[in-house]
Amino acid sequence: MRLSKNFTLAEMTKSQMAIRNGIDNTPSQAEIENMKKLANMVLQPVRDRFGPVSISSGFRSVSVNSLVGGSPNSDHTRGMAADIEVPGVSNLEVAQWIAENLQFTQLILEFYTDDIPDSGWVHVAYNENKIVNEILRATRGANGRTIYLKGLR
Repeated sequence: MRLSKNFTLAEMTKSQMAIRNGIDNTPSQAEIENMKKLANMVLQPVRDRFGPVSISSGFRSVSVNSLVGGSPNSDHTRGMAADIEVPGVSNLEVAQWIAENLQFTQLILEFYTDDIPDSGWVHVAYNENKIVNEILRATRGANGRTIYLKGLR
């Protein structure tokens, strides 16, 4: 099933964690509709601008989300978020372009190192009822916990 011109349901629901643990990662119809909105409003424009987009994590069932240590209220569990990279393009550049050109709920540049362009990944969430364009950068604190800072820098 196509979610947009270049994105499929299969790539948005593929999960190595689900496969390894025998967990069904099938979304509901409402979650599929959310993925279509995310794909058309954010992911497809990113692909149109930069070329192929790699999705490392899209939809996650509650069980899969728990296994990966995701937040209990993660947008991934509603089909409203994806973790992406564009091969050959700095994750900072991708995040900056999204921030400057698209509407979204949340954008997080996760675990990016300034002198390593392909480090980390870009988390983007789209909920049509909550377009707030929140922009964060996630880093590891001294105690190993994730720290979220406002902005991309």
